[in-house]
Amino acid sequence: MKYSISLLIILLLFSTVSTINAQIVEDTTVLYPRDSVIEVLPDPTTAFFQQAERIPSLEKVWVTTKAKKTTTLKKFIDVLNGGISDAALFADQALADLDGDGRKELVIWYFSGGAHCCDEIYIFKSIGLNKYQHVARMYAGHTSIMGNKTFEYSLQENFGYFFTCYACSYTDTTDGAPIDISNMILRYKAGKLVVQTGDKEMKSIINDNLAKLGEQPYVKLNELDFDEGLRKEFAFNLSAFYFMFGKNLPATQQLFNKYYKYPDAKKIWVAFVKQLSFLKSKNDF
Repeated sequence: MKYSISLLIILLLFSTVSTINAQIVEDTTVLYPRDSVIEVLPDPTTAFFQQAERIPSLEKVWVTTKAKKTTTLKKFIDVLNGGISDAALFADQALADLDGDGRKELVIWYFSGGAHCCDEIYIFKSIGLNKYQHVARMYAGHTSIMGNKTFEYSLQENFGYFFTCYACSYTDTTDGAPIDISNMILRYKAGKLVVQTGDKEMKSIINDNLAKLGEQPYVKLNELDFDEGLRKEFAFNLSAFYFMFGKNLPATQQLFNKYYKYPDAKKIWVAFVKQLSFLKSKNDF
């Protein structure tokens, strides 16, 4: 009986120590206090709409579309949302002076949903009290409105499936790998949306990138007309050159012919021009 009591005391002590140790959790995560939720900084576009002036009464503001049709801002946004009113998760609006001329432009953001597409940003200029007119649209660019009120437009959406799967990409882990230039900076100025012109350094980067890509061995397209992302990488550099250096298609083709020496060159160029034309038809820059 004496040993049973002693054993019981030992077991109780062991159980107590084990319980205490089980509650000690080592965690180096720093949580910033805000309603007991980790604070995540918003992306630039979300921050833009959070900080900009909002229009409280959408029914009292009129917009003239690119097709020259005039409607209320509420109806315009409802149409974007598929006729659903107050679908705040899919569209947003704000007023902001984008070019520093003292007059605020109306900026509308819309996302259609889907795996990879599509976001849209509309810019309307003021033409009178509570009246705005369409001047520009950005489509399928994963566009970010930056803190300096420029727009960062990605070419990923438009060329994501260029002879490859969307998730596929050309990889080079060497120190001299091509530099990613799939993003462009756009500015709103004097009623127009323009791509920031490239400089000598950018032209050198594009030529260097294409030279490195052109040195890769020829890989025939598979049964799905796919490769591992090499042709998509060519498209990124060619389209960046086209938009950053004066939209000169003959000069872009010369660049293509200089570095793309593979036997399917004609097929790839025709497909590139077709996709480039689609991008231009959907965007006002």
